Amino acid sequence: MHEALFEQIHTIGLVPVVKIDDASKAEGLAGALIAGGLPCAEVTFRTQAAEEAIKRITKAYPEMLVGAGTVTNLEYAKKAVAAGAKFLVSPGFNPTVVDWALENNIPIVPGVCTPSDIEAGISRGLTTLKFFPAEVSGGVDMLKNFAGPFPDLLFMPTGGISTKNLASYARQPNVLAVGGSWMVKADLIEAEDWQAIEDLSREAVRTLQGLEFAHMGINNQDAAEAEKTIKGLEALGMVKKSGNSSTFLDTTIEVLPKQYLGKMGHIGFRCFSIERTLSYLSQFGFSVNEETIARDAKGKIKVCYLEQELSGFAVHLIKA
Repeated sequence: MHEALFEQIHTIGLVPVVKIDDASKAEGLAGALIAGGLPCAEVTFRTQAAEEAIKRITKAYPEMLVGAGTVTNLEYAKKAVAAGAKFLVSPGFNPTVVDWALENNIPIVPGVCTPSDIEAGISRGLTTLKFFPAEVSGGVDMLKNFAGPFPDLLFMPTGGISTKNLASYARQPNVLAVGGSWMVKADLIEAEDWQAIEDLSREAVRTLQGLEFAHMGINNQDAAEAEKTIKGLEALGMVKKSGNSSTFLDTTIEVLPKQYLGKMGHIGFRCFSIERTLSYLSQFGFSVNEETIARDAKGKIKVCYLEQELSGFAVHLIKA
């Protein structure tokens, strides 16, 4: 149900939770979020400006994915949809609001924090739920516990999340995306400090990827040349671990007995979600080498190479 929209949310990975008091500032806020790499916002119905803010953003930036948050009653739900909200989010599980949204084919992510709440969502066919308030309800450990009895369910944890703990949530396989408000604090919006919001958004997007160096691969002409390289690295104190098609030294250097991708070899990087990171890297001119994609049992990319090289080295992405 609404797979394309939820896949878009997953690719963005972070949903800014916006409380705005003055709708005239909505366009400036949206522009700052987009510039920072977050073309998404959950405008909460905590103020009277929410409905007008949603209208303004959807008109000025039709490419932006705008949802409505704190949808605690049917009146808010109807106002949000009429204003142009593409999805609804609520802090708790309100059966009246959820059932209305489902009857009208409107994506909704209701809030849950107990197994009973979750089962109420599952009974209605929902596959994505908001875990709220995340940190005080058990945080990452609770999400790990939910994964056992609810293996096919995805969550949008929100509440108490910042750049300090963002990565711990983003790396969880049952997290669709993370909700947070630290990059759109009310005082920054009030002051129209769009540069600060852009900078915080860009920092969050970078943190969200979980990119880190994994290993370097070295190409060789043949097995004999590879063996010389291996012996040399062993002499330098590295420990050999042989595999089916290559040899690792201390897990950080891979020696290949052949010429593979990259003139010199390859550089491997781990990340939390390859699909999300490919979207992130596209802004820097990178694209995926489709022929190198390998997927896991759920159809998610587990390894791939990029089309572009860096100083003769191919770039290899590995799902953490």
